[in-house]
Amino acid sequence: MAKQPGPPVSDPIQRVGGPIYMGPKPTWQKQWAGTKNYLSRGEAQHVEWSKIQTPTDEVVVPYDTLAPVPEDAAETKKLLDKLVVLKLNGGLGTTMGCTGPKSVVEVRNGLTFLDLIIIQIETLNAKYGCNVSLLLVNSFYTHDDTLKIVEKYAKSNIDIHTFNQSQYPRLVVEDFKPLPSKGNTSKDGWAKNMSLWPPQITRVLLLI
Repeated sequence: MAKQPGPPVSDPIQRVGGPIYMGPKPTWQKQWAGTKNYLSRGEAQHVEWSKIQTPTDEVVVPYDTLAPVPEDAAETKKLLDKLVVLKLNGGLGTTMGCTGPKSVVEVRNGLTFLDLIIIQIETLNAKYGCNVSLLLVNSFYTHDDTLKIVEKYAKSNIDIHTFNQSQYPRLVVEDFKPLPSKGNTSKDGWAKNMSLWPPQITRVLLLI
């Protein structure tokens, strides 16, 4: 696929966009907007721990004060049909001896983290006849592998959705030029400190 033309390079920040993003123009524009916003934040903000306070019971409601589950199964199903389980799935399990996503590390009786998550949601769906979906928020490190991994759950009663978080290129600090020279660069050319892109999450949730 031909690379889309980049933005004007008069602004140092805009030098980042042109050489690295590939694909349809609407997709490129969204990726570029995220990168520009990321770079325009300025210096890193430091947390003033003296201003951090323990959340109140109104903010974080104690479990033992929650309302009991309705005895009416139909009402419970109605509530569960509004539920989506979101799991961050962007980390690699290299420190655990795994070359892929942490979610495929075996933790009990040959089952992986992801297996256990699937079993829990399957049990819930079967018990109440509901349709609780699973949303896996991947990083560019884990996205391709995850797409292959979830194929094993094709016969599950769960709707599994995946999407890739926004990604930002590593930059040369002196001139803001991107370390990647093209869109299909190796993963080493992208920054590891990923952040969620709220508009993208919202769009995915609306499709579920």
